[in-house]
Amino acid sequence: MAQLDPLPVDASLLQVDPVHETGRVTVFFEGGQPLYTIHQPAAWDFLELTDEWVQLAERADAICFGSLGQRSLESRQTIQTLAAQTGPKCVCVFDVNLRAPFYSGEVIQESLELATVLKMNDAEVKLVLRLLGLPAADGADLAALELGTLRRGAALLLEEFPALGLVAVTRGGNGSLLVTRDEWHEHPGCPVQVVDTIGAGDAFTAALTHYLLRGAQLATLNEAGNRWGSWVASQRGGMPALPDTVQEGMAAAIDA
Repeated sequence: MAQLDPLPVDASLLQVDPVHETGRVTVFFEGGQPLYTIHQPAAWDFLELTDEWVQLAERADAICFGSLGQRSLESRQTIQTLAAQTGPKCVCVFDVNLRAPFYSGEVIQESLELATVLKMNDAEVKLVLRLLGLPAADGADLAALELGTLRRGAALLLEEFPALGLVAVTRGGNGSLLVTRDEWHEHPGCPVQVVDTIGAGDAFTAALTHYLLRGAQLATLNEAGNRWGSWVASQRGGMPALPDTVQEGMAAAIDA
């Protein structure tokens, strides 16, 4: 809590677990890419459903949840119950984070039934389709799917899950792809000197959600996600200090 107090975030509904330790992740870099050891058990494996959390979910404009946070049954039930309690206009973002061995087709299926937005990276697309039993991209390279294949995969997911309205696929330095039932948009990415990529995907998701709530078009959503994701990748750590000048300049560039 002491680390969160100086940040511009409301931590009043943060759940404190007196028994289990705070989650820890050990990160190694190989070829510039992070490799994770996600230690368990951790406090976030034991999320308890509370009346306060349910009331918050009922009035939320947006909720973001991932697959990794559902590795334990207790937290899985809590997260899915909260997502199910949101209102019909709530933006429900399911952020796929496939960290072996903490994922399954069942969790992916249940989460997508609750989501209005799906976000994943290009290396995860084929595995998600396989886990769901959807036939796509057979024989293709898992880590380097072509743009057309990614679009077909996104279309399959939109067809399979009626509540889903947007599929976002990040492509590292190659930008990202956004697909709806009616249109799609590709962004080439924002060239930067990469320091480390930890937190870049989360920054993309946060920016995407922020502009979705403002009714932005796909091109603006893609621009925002790529600019913020690239900036975080150019900094060290997943939560770098954010000067006001950077935030103001980024907002101006996105809205230009």
